[in-house]
Parts: sequence; C-alpha cells; structure tokens
Amino acid sequence: MYEWERDALTRLTFAGEANRFPVWTPDGQRIAYSSQEKGGTFNLWWIRGDGAGNAQRLAESKSPQYAPSWRPDGKVLAFYQNNPGTNFDIVTLPIEGDDKSGWKPGEPKPFVNSLFDELEPAFSPDGRWLAYMSNESGSYEVYVRPFPGPGGKWQVSIGGGLYPKWSRNGKELFYRTEDSKLMVVSYSASGDSFHADKPQLWSPGQFTDRGLGNYTFDLHPDGKRFAVLKAPGTERAAAVNKVSFIFNFFDEIRRKVPSGK
Repeated sequence: MYEWERDALTRLTFAGEANRFPVWTPDGQRIAYSSQEKGGTFNLWWIRGDGAGNAQRLAESKSPQYAPSWRPDGKVLAFYQNNPGTNFDIVTLPIEGDDKSGWKPGEPKPFVNSLFDELEPAFSPDGRWLAYMSNESGSYEVYVRPFPGPGGKWQVSIGGGLYPKWSRNGKELFYRTEDSKLMVVSYSASGDSFHADKPQLWSPGQFTDRGLGNYTFDLHPDGKRFAVLKAPGTERAAAVNKVSFIFNFFDEIRRKVPSGK
C-alpha cells in the first residue's frame, strides 16, 4: 500500500505466491484481492487496510477468481471466475455482518454465465448497474446490465471496449480501446432502462499495458482526479511507469464532450 501524504510504502500481505487486483471496501477499512496459495489457484481474500489481523478468505473455488468490484453499500462483491466449459463468467458474492458481530461471506451467485468471456465487472455509483466486458460479438465490447437483475443488456462501446470505469457523479462511463485510447460515454438511466450516448474520445493512447489490464487507470473517489499508469514518451515504452493525475477532471470532460450530452 502506498500512502500518498507520507510518501511511504507498506506491505500488507505476507502469504500467497502472488497477490493481485486489490480494491478497497467502500468504507476504506479493508482491501479485497486475489491471492494464489502455493500449488493452488487464485481465490478472493481480504485484509484490514491498517495491517491489523490476518487475511481472511472470502471465496474458495478450484476455478481462478479475479478483479473484484464492490457495490457501493459494501454488501456485494462482484468478480470474474474462469469456469470449465463456460470460460470467464461474472459472479457476485454477498457479504453479511458488521464490525461488531463479524463479517461472513455468503454463497457466490452466477450473474453472467455464457459460452463467451465476461470479465472486469464494475458497479455503478448507485449500485443499480453492473458494467463488464465481453467478447460475445467476436471482439471485446463493454456492456451494462441492471443489478441484481433480471433485465435487459446494453452495449456501451462501439468498435471495441475494455475495462469499464464509472465516473463518481453517475453521469459518465469510461473504457479503454485495444489501441489504448480512453473513451467516455454519457448515459442516463430510468427504472430498468439504460441509455448510452455515442462514445467520445477523451484521451488518445496514453496508457501502458504491462499486463495490468483494468489497473492502468482509475478515478479518485473525490471525482476531481484521474490516475493513469503511463510510460514516459509513449504508452508502449518499456521504461518505468509513472502515475499521472489530471485535475479539474469534469471540466475537462465538459470541454471534450459536445454540449447537450
């Protein structure tokens, strides 16, 4: 964990051959992540952000589990799992309890399960929608479904889309393209209906992949800053990456997206 104000790194995990895909709980108290035990596969765990106590397993499966996303109320965790026969599927995990009585994960529930890949789930700020990427059309695109369902399905991206991220103001959805462009889509939602406007280019090719996928960019919770994992000179450079912060974030959005959107 990197502490911005102290400019300090703190190690939180000491078990597992590999620990990846960390994501804070909405209350900022814990971090959920994927951990691979020796000789095993990636399963979901969580640990206190202050380093107290031991890591606890959230879900156990012989199928690898990746990239968790919290519903804003902290009561549901979405992730994707590699299942035999259906490839990558979106699964949700209810979390019950509280700090006083203790926390207990419920039973995992399939959310999107098909013969295609469904990956990188992301809850909307109000918790009513779940965005994800799927290759059901032959190439990866970003889709949105109502949560917990049932309901329709809406394709948000055009011409390819990866790694959806919601803006904190509940008005835009961001995603990356295969050539590392950052796109923004304004949307509106009413009841069980979702409408996405035409995607707009927000930033051309400033990302580096480095095998980090959904973790190459993110929005700060205050809605004013945007973190990008960027290679100096070019997004494909093999040099050491850096994090870039863009301020006056939504002023920049309004400037780039046509009026009336």
